[in-house]
Amino acid sequence: MTQATDFHAPAGLRTRGTVVIVPGRGETPATYARFGARLAHDAYRVRIVALPPTDASFLDALARGLSEAVGGLGAETADGLPRPLVLVGSDLGAAGIAALLDTASPAAAWWPQAVVLAGLPGGGSQAGGGSQAGGGWEDELDVRTACPTHRGVLTGDTAVERGALAGAVPQDLLDAAYASTAEIPHLLLVGDADPLADRDAIARAAKTLPKARLSVVRGAHHDVLNDLQHRSVAAEVVTFLEALRDELTPAVTVEASAW
Repeated sequence: MTQATDFHAPAGLRTRGTVVIVPGRGETPATYARFGARLAHDAYRVRIVALPPTDASFLDALARGLSEAVGGLGAETADGLPRPLVLVGSDLGAAGIAALLDTASPAAAWWPQAVVLAGLPGGGSQAGGGSQAGGGWEDELDVRTACPTHRGVLTGDTAVERGALAGAVPQDLLDAAYASTAEIPHLLLVGDADPLADRDAIARAAKTLPKARLSVVRGAHHDVLNDLQHRSVAAEVVTFLEALRDELTPAVTVEASAW
């Protein structure tokens, strides 16, 4: 899990925190370049890591990769890692982060101040992947995103594993992910057109977690960070990051509105 893509805060601005992003099935760090660049533009240090193989050592490999990423970022400056540290995961990356929070110690080097879990898969979440409607690449893209730019990114990246969504997420991993009661703040993001999501399970998880916000993105598919609504989704994430810096107090509240 040494492959990574980095984005830095603009020169001259104080870095407001650190974000480490873990992709989902079939994806590469390049899949999240647009999202990472947008967060970095708002003065966050961003590193996108590679997803380890889905085998018996998946969680151990993920924890090692996160520790390596956090350690490397912390060594960049004399002041250490810019905090808060927030882990962002999509699909299998989201499930892996959630499962680690359920099984690991808060003393772990990678333990974050908050997490963003996007497109958290449900049980049987492979059914809508590469097998849908004949299992062609266009069918998998339809499950992932309606954004033409992102469809082009996925299609043009030869390292993207086509058909990856047809592979099942291990049930024990999902069980651990949905069992987590970690007390750190969670932002859960799901598209209301995501065929791989278990909305009921995600809603129950949001109620079980001590500090959770569930945001549903209208019309978004499985790749909720990279669908047509990516600007609004990134704004929701930045709003969460900024609130986290002030004990989850939002900087803007609506006092009156006609819409």
